[in-house]
Amino acid sequence: MIIVPEREIADLMTREAAFEAVEKVFAAMAAGDAYNFPVVREAIGHEDALYGFKGGFDQAGLTLGLKAGGYWPNNLEKRDIINHQSTVFLFDPDTGKAKAMVGGNLLTALRTAAASSVSIKHLARKDAKVLGMVGAGHQATFQLRAALEQRKFEKVIGWNYHPEMLPNIEKVAKEAGVPFEAVELDSMAEADVIISITSSFDATLMADHVGAGCHVACMGTDTKGKQEVEAALLQKATVFTDEVAQSISIGEAQHAISEGLITEGDVHQIGAVINGTHPGRTSDDEITLFDGTGVGLQDLAVAASVVDLAVEQGRAIEVDF
Repeated sequence: MIIVPEREIADLMTREAAFEAVEKVFAAMAAGDAYNFPVVREAIGHEDALYGFKGGFDQAGLTLGLKAGGYWPNNLEKRDIINHQSTVFLFDPDTGKAKAMVGGNLLTALRTAAASSVSIKHLARKDAKVLGMVGAGHQATFQLRAALEQRKFEKVIGWNYHPEMLPNIEKVAKEAGVPFEAVELDSMAEADVIISITSSFDATLMADHVGAGCHVACMGTDTKGKQEVEAALLQKATVFTDEVAQSISIGEAQHAISEGLITEGDVHQIGAVINGTHPGRTSDDEITLFDGTGVGLQDLAVAASVVDLAVEQGRAIEVDF
């Protein structure tokens, strides 16, 4: 079995490799060549933690496995480690033997950023100039770096529940040579692309905060009850997602469906746009929305990629298991 420790991931995995892996697996899902297993996600009754498993099988890439981990909200304050903790396990689909164990913390950040970046590539207007950020935590910095590579953005505007955290994303924007401005939520109407990356259980971004022609990537809702955007926004938008079943059960679409504003048939796979079986954006005034719930196949795709890189570079640890 191959082990790729967390400490090796930063030197092995690039944003470009993560983007390619996620884009390919989204396409495979839409083509019916890959599928996710049901998600297990539970509050464990200790440290306010949420713990669970996400897994799946990509028949096209012959990738089988799962990610185990979750969210420990007290980690940063109590232990000075990030709140999201996870490990990816890969198995040989021919034999079922354990194939690899891979540190999943940075990979999770990279694959989540890659997912929104894929949605921007395929759904945002080509002339998008203003990028809006709702959220300024650890994951927001990864989101912003990846998004800035997809269009020639001329300005980044940002809002966060805790304004003192906005320098996190301001620094990333300035490093990329793009001006940054802290704004109130109603100023998000100026944005051509908005990324929402919070852990909110109450809608923050409202329908009237989003202007015509905007592409919105909702990346924080991955649990029943969580909500980042007003349900009415999904009614106004053409809605895409990584996986429909997750979007309607644990993603943003859960709220719009429960309120009767949309149906399951109104939610489309982003992979269908990648494959060319869905037209995606059809006008400059259309609002598009990507509900990024985070699927196990994303984790497996980037983990398999990093294992290949580790072997190629002689940095993989091999153990008899």
